[in-house]
Amino acid sequence: MADKLTPGTPTPKSGQYSVVGPRGGDKGREVTSTKGNPLPPTQKPGEGYKLVDPTKHKK
Repeated sequence: MADKLTPGTPTPKSGQYSVVGPRGGDKGREVTSTKGNPLPPTQKPGEGYKLVDPTKHKK
């Protein structure tokens, strides 16, 4: 499993991020964040984020 991102970390890629628990389990919530913006706070300590659906850009 890839390392989870912590709240306040600048978003590495735009897209949908799943909220994961301290041991990496899915919490059933997702947030949308754009590259460079900080990830929002989570509801509980120890939770983090994992990219599940990157934004698709036309080139």
